[in-house]
Amino acid sequence: MQRGLLILGILLISLNLRPALASVGPLVESIRGATGLSNAALGLLTTLPLLAFGLVSALTPLATRRLGTEGALAAALSLVAVGTLARAAPSTAPLFGGTVLFGVGIALGNVLLPSLVKRDFPEHSGVMTSLYSSGIGAGAAIGAGTTVPLAGALGWRGALGAWAVPAVAALLVWLPQLRAGAPARASYDIGDSLRALARSSLAWQVALFMGLQSLTFYIALAWLPGFLQARGFDPAAAGGLLALSQVMGVAGSAVVPTWAARRADQRRTICLLALVEGTALAGLAWPGAPLASLWVSVLGFVLGGTFGLALLLLVLRAADAETATELSGMAQSVGYLVAAAGPAVFGLLHDLTGGWAAPLALLAFALVAKTAVGLRAGRPGQIRPGR
Repeated sequence: MQRGLLILGILLISLNLRPALASVGPLVESIRGATGLSNAALGLLTTLPLLAFGLVSALTPLATRRLGTEGALAAALSLVAVGTLARAAPSTAPLFGGTVLFGVGIALGNVLLPSLVKRDFPEHSGVMTSLYSSGIGAGAAIGAGTTVPLAGALGWRGALGAWAVPAVAALLVWLPQLRAGAPARASYDIGDSLRALARSSLAWQVALFMGLQSLTFYIALAWLPGFLQARGFDPAAAGGLLALSQVMGVAGSAVVPTWAARRADQRRTICLLALVEGTALAGLAWPGAPLASLWVSVLGFVLGGTFGLALLLLVLRAADAETATELSGMAQSVGYLVAAAGPAVFGLLHDLTGGWAAPLALLAFALVAKTAVGLRAGRPGQIRPGR
């Protein structure tokens, strides 16, 4: 019973790590009309959480040493709930303040789930990583797909604030874990820990793999509809294809980690994913983008699968749960800081050249670099305390 409740709690936490972020995009025009915010200010509503992910992730071990893993996850859900609810307040300041709060909460959850899997499910890391990584993807899809209908019933502020409800529900399910969790450890020198981790070449390889997969994912999320419209698709069709890619991403996150965890060496999996991703990008780049639905589906599946694999590597390459927390924090800090720059650089290349060749070359370069570091991160080996 206790183990089943733990698994349910992990799933519910994962489902709450993206809706607050994914709900902004569909409501941008409503927010602009009601508040008069500029495009730059509206962009901050999606950039601030990514910056929080990048800046807070590496500091997560401080929270676990003081609160324990279970306590830190409860704090994460509380921040998500409070920050999300704050966005429903009738002024602009809580809109941005709440965004920062839930960004910090999501950052904690992002980092701690791999550590929890390492500690409590070491023999089932693939299955559990598939469970929560697909939960993250499903949460994003649900948030993006249901926010507009919610806004029709509750208004845009109510639609943004409504995502506090599932966060509170997840917190209530999680509370029993606070009694069962390992005790917190008060003494911790995060500087020494990060310096030791930074000396590990394997840690950097895992971190760069996480960063490069995040770069490609967020570029696709931001630019796939515009790219497809330039290929002749109307906005509704382009948006539908983006939704299709997200659904296929959930499937990829569910399948790939379980499959990859069956062997100690993940290099073949990384090569196969790279080959499929390259094929999908080539198919979309072909003039007129024939078979676009196929290539978008394949791209979504492989990007979701690569995301799940990156999370799995955080578990497999750490010797224990404490190291998994530190590695996850480092890798996700690097990953989201790199990802935050990706869509802007892609757009800048498009503006400078007036075409898509240079932006697509950026994706090709990222794919080659991701494969190169992945072939090193995918080798059997572990990062141990003291490195």
